[in-house]
Amino acid sequence: MAFTLPALPYATDALEPHIDKLTMEIHHGKHHQAYVTNLNKALEGKPDADFSIEEIITNISKYPPAVRNNGGGHYNHTMFWTWLSPNGGGSPTGPLADAINSTFGSFDELKTKISEAGATRFGSGWAWLIVTPDKKLAVCSTPNQDNPLMDIAEVKGTPILGIDVWEHAYYLKYQNLRPAYLTAIWNVINWNHVAELYSKAV
Repeated sequence: MAFTLPALPYATDALEPHIDKLTMEIHHGKHHQAYVTNLNKALEGKPDADFSIEEIITNISKYPPAVRNNGGGHYNHTMFWTWLSPNGGGSPTGPLADAINSTFGSFDELKTKISEAGATRFGSGWAWLIVTPDKKLAVCSTPNQDNPLMDIAEVKGTPILGIDVWEHAYYLKYQNLRPAYLTAIWNVINWNHVAELYSKAV
């Protein structure tokens, strides 16, 4: 049961002008595909090849770097495409909005914290909104293709939103202006999906 590249839930140009078509084509078709290909190669002939990606990620300390990097890359990107939507933007509502307001003071403050986590992540990595094991919201970041589900993560929890701050996610359009990308991406965040993940996690 080899891992496969999931189809994008929208056209590659659907997130324009915030995320350009060429970036989406390369990010999904080349970068994510490479994580899938290399993960399958790293697991070839091993019983773990039949495990779900979540089973592998949550026990990542047992695996070599090739599985950590490519398994993380596959999981993170599979989730990332679902956190974006051409009908996204706006702000969260319902229980998620209540939790954001009580934890961070306001939605704007949450956006500031996530954008700061992404902007200050040295090199490549991710900024996250997670539900911690005690069912609280928290913002954190991870290096490379690590994520908060991994047993080696400094801050552990269930990711309900992640923002990719690898240069391949934004460089064609925003060059070295990572903060500009982090401002633009709020226009395409799929808050309905984030809210679904929040309700499952709590």
